[in-house]
Amino acid sequence: MPAATGELPSAGRGRRPARPSGDDRELAILSTAERLLAERPLAAISVDDLARGAGISRPTFYFYFSSKDAVLLALLDRVVAEADAAMQRAFGSPATGARDGWARAIGAYYETFRAHRSLTVAWAQARSTNDEVRALWSEVFERWVQQCAAAVDAERARGAAPPGLPSRALAVALTSMNERVLYATFSGDGPAVPEERVVDVLLGIWLSAVYGAAVPD
Repeated sequence: MPAATGELPSAGRGRRPARPSGDDRELAILSTAERLLAERPLAAISVDDLARGAGISRPTFYFYFSSKDAVLLALLDRVVAEADAAMQRAFGSPATGARDGWARAIGAYYETFRAHRSLTVAWAQARSTNDEVRALWSEVFERWVQQCAAAVDAERARGAAPPGLPSRALAVALTSMNERVLYATFSGDGPAVPEERVVDVLLGIWLSAVYGAAVPD
């Protein structure tokens, strides 16, 4: 998987930079938001902060986004697209064994959100107050649950995993665990698994839950 970067791409700097296009301004706003969220919570960031950081006026900001919450939603869309692509590569490529397949899927999920840790924390906090963020995350979560449940069903169908809890219920519980564990690791909110151990811990729990005591190669 190609290495992810922590910030969205921004326009290059030259001796005489060209006048930014609309897309350049939008990217500048998004990049500014991600940078500022690494320093302070969304509530402490104003539209003026975003406009100033992007090198535009406040009225120009409103040409692209209706609010700072709309910026957060746009960032969520972009990072979820990264995560979806990474998960598709993980599930779509031949694996050398069950452990390898799940390790790649969990690793892809972790690497994507680690690269955008400040956004991950901001979204988790915004879901309690922002209906749009909550609805978008619910839609994304449902997609991942269906994908994981289908993978569990496939493992059971080929005889690699024993029958057990309904695959959807299992996928909901395990995917919810991923979300909470990574949030705690990235934010330091409550007891947390050390970052260097988090993928191994999650993988161990997934393998035990899907395969029981015996994990096939």
